[in-house]
Amino acid sequence: MPQTPTFWQIATDRSVTMRALRIALIVGTVIALINHGDRMMMGGMDAIAWLKCALTFLVPYSVSTYSSVMAVRDRLQSLEDA
Repeated sequence: MPQTPTFWQIATDRSVTMRALRIALIVGTVIALINHGDRMMMGGMDAIAWLKCALTFLVPYSVSTYSSVMAVRDRLQSLEDA
């Protein structure tokens, strides 16, 4: 019986990373505009604000990656149990 892939192996799979990137771009953009849009439009962004804005994209990326890994693990486990 083949060994179940590790969390890291699944998380770095191309399909998982591409899905997470797409979601991070969409959701991260919405969140960044909600949180920083007014400052962006007025040109009031400093280095710290830009860093916070960039970090905003890590949250949806991380959530998407984690949920994808858990879904893949559940699917593989159900296949092993069958």
